[in-house]
Amino acid sequence: MLRMSRLPRSTPEAQGLSAAALDNFVGALDAGRPEIQTVMLVRHGHVVLEEAWAPYRLEDRHLLFSVSKSFTSTGIGLAIDAGLLSLDDQVISFFNADELPETVSDNLAAMKVRHLLTMTTGHSQDTVEALSRDRRMVKIFLGLDVQHEPGTEFVYNSGATYMLSAILQRLTGESLLDYLRPRLFEPLGATEATWQVSKEGIVVGGWGLSLNTESMACFGQLLLQHGEWNGKQLVPAEWYEAATSKQVPNDKEENPDWHQGYGFQFWRGRHTTYRGDGAFGQFILVFPEYDAALITTSATSDMQAILNTAWDYLLPALEGKEVPATQRPERLELAPPSGPAPAPGNGQTYRFVVNNPTGLTAVRLDPDGTGTFSFEDQQGQRHDLVCAAGAWQEQTAAGPFEDAGPETGERVLTSAYGDGDAFVATFRWIETPFLATLTCRTEGDTMTIDGQLNVSFGPTSFTAVSEK
Repeated sequence: MLRMSRLPRSTPEAQGLSAAALDNFVGALDAGRPEIQTVMLVRHGHVVLEEAWAPYRLEDRHLLFSVSKSFTSTGIGLAIDAGLLSLDDQVISFFNADELPETVSDNLAAMKVRHLLTMTTGHSQDTVEALSRDRRMVKIFLGLDVQHEPGTEFVYNSGATYMLSAILQRLTGESLLDYLRPRLFEPLGATEATWQVSKEGIVVGGWGLSLNTESMACFGQLLLQHGEWNGKQLVPAEWYEAATSKQVPNDKEENPDWHQGYGFQFWRGRHTTYRGDGAFGQFILVFPEYDAALITTSATSDMQAILNTAWDYLLPALEGKEVPATQRPERLELAPPSGPAPAPGNGQTYRFVVNNPTGLTAVRLDPDGTGTFSFEDQQGQRHDLVCAAGAWQEQTAAGPFEDAGPETGERVLTSAYGDGDAFVATFRWIETPFLATLTCRTEGDTMTIDGQLNVSFGPTSFTAVSEK
């Protein structure tokens, strides 16, 4: 993919920052437990910091998870500006009678577009698990019990964002992605955008968007410019003013940066910030007081740690204060695990039932010390990946993970080493946060694999035993 520079570059000093302070910030990110994959900082409309931890690259698409919601919000804001709907329209008004439950409860009838946007639908828990296993996601959402009066309680709800996407598609006759392409993505130069589509043909809205780091930064700059881009008002300033303001309280959330209030699919944060926020550390963090936006792609289960590093190291730099000294390494990289070369294998193919989170279906360990691992993607297609000792080897395969978009996970990096009688294979699906380590041991006609995932919505470890 060709690298396209859409934002001007500048030295930190020319934008009122210290290069040494930003080096300390990068050093702190590198030294922390969260695995950072890319970072970019925009100040006064200029990129003053851009780094990728090899083998990650700034120009690669990256799966954004719930950062997607802030783009869905933008689509709804544009549709409202076009007169297609209003915040106070009833949700049920957009759908056919055969999609509604036999009896429409008072709470369902009271649910409005604004309640979908603010995660105050009245449900007692996120509806996404109930929706994502079936082709009839709209019908299932509308049939769920709405326990509370809409507008009274914040409950994070990705299913609500799915319904926003469904409503926009009903109104426009095109998907959320197609609607946003000429209105947002193409003006920003984010032509690489892909977005997961549900089994019923609707862009999922609340997750599944993939963009590269600079496209995320362009969106952050668009927010700082109140929806204006290259002299044109792409998104009404009033929409972003409302969307990024505290619309509802979310005081029951545990972490300090997750109970500062919620807007229209944007989180409010400490230090008068707001952000688009995705699982495992995908952030578009906007500092309106300092005319700056921080972008990270990452793989961590401790997202608060990234924000804490920003408060401890980046915020003082923006304020012109002293930043704690932290040594920045000469090279930013995520090296493959090291160890002796694997022992020669027997060339036998061991097959597995696809009930493991990686989609693994078969393994063959060959006499030359390499291993061939077969995975099945979400479309049921098989992809073979070879693992060998030494540096990362780059291959191409679709990702097996359910949250990946239609083209996400095409770059895969592999490496292997030997640990006694075990063949240890490592896989990085480079357009996602995901890394898997598979420790393979054979005994006769049976292979046992102990699997470890770096991050996951479910268990991060599993054991798989080959079929007899």
